[in-house]
Amino acid sequence: MSVKNLDKIFSPHRLAVMGSAEQAGRTDEVILHNLMESDFRGVIYPIVPDRESVLGVPAYGRVSALPNTADLAVICRPAEQVADAVRDCGAAGVPGVLILSPGFRDNDPGGAARLTELREVVREWPDLRVIGPNSLGVINTALGMNASLSPSMPRTGRLTFLSQSRSLSSAIVDRAVDRGVRLAHFVSVGHMMNVSFGDLIDYFSSERHTKSLILYLHSVKEPRSFMSAARAFARLKPIVAYKAGRHHVSARATASHTGQLVAEDMVYEAAFQRAGIVRAMELDDIFDVAELLASQRLPKGPRLAIVSNSGAAAVVAVDYLLAHDGVPAELGAETLEQLAADYPCSQPTGNPVNISEDASAECFVKVTQAVVNDRNVDAVVVLLTPQLLTQPTQTAKRLALFAKSTTKPILAAWIGGHRIRRGISILNQAGLPTHGTPEHAVRTFMHLVGYASNLEMIYETPREVPIQQKVDRNAVRRELRALVDAGQAVLDPTQAERLLTAYGIPVCRSTTAHHRDEAVHIAERLNCDAVVLKALTSPPMVHKADIGGVALELSTADEVAAAYDKIEAAVRATDADFEPCGVTVQPMVHHDQAFEMILGAKTDPTFGPVVMIGMGGVTTNILQDRSVGLPPLNERLARHMLESLRAWPLLQGYRGRQGVDVDALLEVLIRFSYLVANHPSIAEIDINPFIASQNTMLALDATVLLAGSTARFSLDRPYQHLAIRPYPEEYVQHVELRDGTRVCLRPIRPEDEPRWHELLSQCSDESIRHRFRTMFQRMSHDMASRYCFIDYDREITLVGELEQGGRKQLIAAGGLAAMTDRQSAEFSVLVVDAWQGKGQGGILLDHCLGIARAWGMTEVFAETDPDNHRMLAAFERRGFVRRPTEPDDDAVTVFKRLDDPEQPPAPGADMSFT
Repeated sequence: MSVKNLDKIFSPHRLAVMGSAEQAGRTDEVILHNLMESDFRGVIYPIVPDRESVLGVPAYGRVSALPNTADLAVICRPAEQVADAVRDCGAAGVPGVLILSPGFRDNDPGGAARLTELREVVREWPDLRVIGPNSLGVINTALGMNASLSPSMPRTGRLTFLSQSRSLSSAIVDRAVDRGVRLAHFVSVGHMMNVSFGDLIDYFSSERHTKSLILYLHSVKEPRSFMSAARAFARLKPIVAYKAGRHHVSARATASHTGQLVAEDMVYEAAFQRAGIVRAMELDDIFDVAELLASQRLPKGPRLAIVSNSGAAAVVAVDYLLAHDGVPAELGAETLEQLAADYPCSQPTGNPVNISEDASAECFVKVTQAVVNDRNVDAVVVLLTPQLLTQPTQTAKRLALFAKSTTKPILAAWIGGHRIRRGISILNQAGLPTHGTPEHAVRTFMHLVGYASNLEMIYETPREVPIQQKVDRNAVRRELRALVDAGQAVLDPTQAERLLTAYGIPVCRSTTAHHRDEAVHIAERLNCDAVVLKALTSPPMVHKADIGGVALELSTADEVAAAYDKIEAAVRATDADFEPCGVTVQPMVHHDQAFEMILGAKTDPTFGPVVMIGMGGVTTNILQDRSVGLPPLNERLARHMLESLRAWPLLQGYRGRQGVDVDALLEVLIRFSYLVANHPSIAEIDINPFIASQNTMLALDATVLLAGSTARFSLDRPYQHLAIRPYPEEYVQHVELRDGTRVCLRPIRPEDEPRWHELLSQCSDESIRHRFRTMFQRMSHDMASRYCFIDYDREITLVGELEQGGRKQLIAAGGLAAMTDRQSAEFSVLVVDAWQGKGQGGILLDHCLGIARAWGMTEVFAETDPDNHRMLAAFERRGFVRRPTEPDDDAVTVFKRLDDPEQPPAPGADMSFT
């Protein structure tokens, strides 16, 4: 949905608590007590039939009887009364509902029936937003609101915690309070009736107290909105997630190697990386990592220095760092000389830097400062153990002050018992989380490194890989859909080869033989050293080799004939209901200097299609070396998948062995991701082995499994099965400017960043000010990524591309960004000075208006300078009107209502946003 009315739930002014007089335990009294104890500054209305008051607060019989409409109703009634209570709230105009009532379990017949009834009631009131049922409640510390069943009220902070677990949430919040962790908000999401994780992430992205977000997840129900919201949030603020149930075994049987190799947890890992989410593998880590990330101090690299007054603790830290692919920093000679000359309390032999047992707090921190200032150091872990003359409290005070003055991350591990507790409290209150062990501190550092690496990977400009796609995707979709409707579960070898060939994936061609003599004749005609026979069956068999359905290295006619008979007998001997239909004949490919790889895809029940690449052949299940990613892929994402393989050094060439043509392998992986993204009727693909070398890319065998006939397909909205919206090629078209110049109008791509910089360089200061409302000396990569790396699910930038003399350049860009309410969108435009006055800006505006209508937006608005007369005139011609402004405003805001039936549709309104 959107963030509409969510502020009524999380920041209400009037709050109604709906209880039941006959309910045992009186949950409503617990909520009222927590609200009053937390100093909630709003109005509280107890609603309990047949009660005059609750805890001394006057009560009302119905929500409709309130003197003023409540912003939020907290429902604490028995499960069988909840649907009626929600209906009363909807009729009374209450915009937000929080349902704490349990009794809605899906695996309980009564609970499932109540859940169905509740969903139907919620649908009756489109503007009513509902958290729960089975929620523990919500907390807003800035508002002093504890509308939850947790008796603990955290201190006001900058972390927001969203949890899918009711039972564990109370314990986590209680422990956070005990450790001094400060929270901005706590939300127990419950069953998530019409408020998804995506909605919550969008809401807290603009909530001013939230600087970092923590997610406790069991599963994601709306992956498209989750990924879109998380990617947008992570661009500005960090997200830390703990995924429970990492080793859940899928109940769905998998027929291919790919299906067996790609576990659910690997898919979540790939999704988190793609969204820029930090994944905490230990529950203890989530608050520490989130607090550090909230400070926006990220390491520039993986080089860690360790300062410690315990040599043993430092060794433990180094061991853990090396075991988890961290890098011990090599201190510069100047740093070591400074330590030796100025700080006798240190023993500067390198990293780790040892501190003497009798070191003062001042010396301890001065040594840390010198190490932090070393240019070879990306972060520092400070380890303190309570020796005889150690000053844990004073050292904590000085370290807390110093940590605020540096941009590099500093992590502290105060190791011990009662002697260090005061120091821990001081560090925590200063926003510097402490760790109880050296391993915990290093593990937190590695989370920071992973987060920084993920952001760099996501927003690193990919190289442009020229891939021409000539396949008729709709024709292939119709063909596959027809096979599904006919009940075919597996493509036969000829169909599989045709599918891969259509996407430019090299395939070892096979020829079908329906009897022995035909197989011999085909083998002779191939004129190669040896051939391979593979069984053809009806229905197609997935694992032919397992039953003796594959014969290799057949070099004579007699060998081919004998192999044919043996394969046919093997098929007839199977217990399964397979009928032999002949064989396929292929040249035997010898690949001594090549690598056997596996390339595959499967449909994950949560995130849809995922792509896998790894080391293949007969060792596929033994080596288990594979990498998973979400399609669609670009060059940088595909390269990251290859670099994640343990065999990556081998693929580049190792100790005299020739590596693979990495660029050619990347192109195959990208093409494969397009194939998977374009065809939701494919359930699994398994290409094993895929031969990769310096000179060859070749699929030797491919298995393609189709989705069942109950799966939903749509030719009109072909990408709904993907967790990430691919490049919207349907918006690509050619337009003509007023002077007759032909320009390609298309959505921007990450690969366009160099052209984006060039576009800006051709704009005057005045044009830059009109577009960005400010001036800047140069456009950095971080700034450019904001405009080139976009989420097509929530924004679009159309660029005008001109090709002259074989060289392409961008001459204009028009953007449309949807607001989080999903009702309005902001338009912006920039045209190179030399191309202004030729109608390019108006064309971009017209097409963006069409897209906004297709998105279902009700309003488009724009902001520009009062002296931008040309653009203001273009807005006026299209029915935009000015919003009232203050006399000292230096900007003009114009808007256009798209739900006005009197307004004619703009060009481009027929474009669908899929």
